[in-house]
Amino acid sequence: MSPRAARFAIYAQLILGAVLMIIPMLWMVSASLMPAGQASTYPPRLLPRQVTFEHYVALFTRLELGRSLVNSALIAFTVTALSIVINSMAGYAFAKLRFRGREPLFRVLAAAMVIPVQVSMLPLFLLMKQLGLINSYWGVIVPGMASIFGIFLIRQYAQSIPDDLLDAARMDGAGELRIYTHIVLPTIVPILATMAIWTFLSTWNDFMWPLIVLSDDAKWTLPVALANLSGEHVQDTELMMAGSVLTILPVMLVFLFLQRYYIQGVMAGSVKG
Repeated sequence: MSPRAARFAIYAQLILGAVLMIIPMLWMVSASLMPAGQASTYPPRLLPRQVTFEHYVALFTRLELGRSLVNSALIAFTVTALSIVINSMAGYAFAKLRFRGREPLFRVLAAAMVIPVQVSMLPLFLLMKQLGLINSYWGVIVPGMASIFGIFLIRQYAQSIPDDLLDAARMDGAGELRIYTHIVLPTIVPILATMAIWTFLSTWNDFMWPLIVLSDDAKWTLPVALANLSGEHVQDTELMMAGSVLTILPVMLVFLFLQRYYIQGVMAGSVKG
């Protein structure tokens, strides 16, 4: 096979894969705009006969899903912002600062990455109960403020920062906080964007932990509220599709906003590897 034919075959496979991935999402948006009952007809319709926004209106008025949307946004943005600060500080410290026990401590953290999240939920719940954070936003936020994977990711990236650059800044009288804010942070922006997308996605889509911690439906996040909604309106396919669109839309907007930095982080990581 010639190089041109091989390149064409690769592009064709990529386009086919993209189409197969995007068709369910397009149908989800289309079904959310259909009148009640139209999405369940046979044969299934791909496009609505009449576009209606009644299901979106119902989500925000009759079902008050807007409150859950605000809860999810508050928790996801707070966790993302705090995790960027805490993980970047810890990752930089493990990469460039010399202190006793650094390597053994990092090995312990790395080994803990293989522990399933579900195993830690019970002791984490008991800890949140002792801190009085059950049924509060902070009970969801605090466990996500730092992650072993985030620390590991930033440590690996921060190791590429030249030691001579940091030593020169120290010789000029810069403190560690100034070095961190003026040298380290601008250097690791691509990997911070990658971590921000990953943290926002995982926090926004998290269902199990908010379901365990939050008992007041006024504090429910969007996935929890949508799951509860599906139990009450399981036959209302169009309403469920509207709720699903509402769930994925903020995630897509965040990714589109940060995709340039995300690609930079992925490319830089591949070069370092």
